[in-house]
Amino acid sequence: SGDSIANSRGTTSLLKDSISFTEVSASGLFEGHDLLRRGFTSVKNELLPSHPLELTEKNFQLNQDKTNFATLRNIQGIHAPLKLQMEFRAVKQVQRLPFLHSSNIAMDILRGNDECIGFEDILNDPSQSEVMGEPHMMMEHKLGLL
Repeated sequence: SGDSIANSRGTTSLLKDSISFTEVSASGLFEGHDLLRRGFTSVKNELLPSHPLELTEKNFQLNQDKTNFATLRNIQGIHAPLKLQMEFRAVKQVQRLPFLHSSNIAMDILRGNDECIGFEDILNDPSQSEVMGEPHMMMEHKLGLL
């Protein structure tokens, strides 16, 4: 039972590190929830993951990138993963306006996912829904004016 306590503590600390806490704005702790930008609050978002594999699935692409970088380093040397990371960073900087949906095809090409058909290609990724917000407010938020 000592091992299960240590494992449960390790898992709990891992879960706490991966869950974001509510933001405290510059206006202070007593500012109301911004419904226009953040939407309705949900208790589900504040709870621990419902399944042990949920965190693994959320971090799948990050873990796969780390594995690919390690393999690339072992095969070609340190320059190959560094070059690829610089290309990833350059591709991430080029984006559409925040209120327009972007497929980010350049990132898919770098990762080799451009020829793969996945769940998000057929049923769309719910996190990238096509709900368009108010363009002026979203640009002001991105530029830090709000």
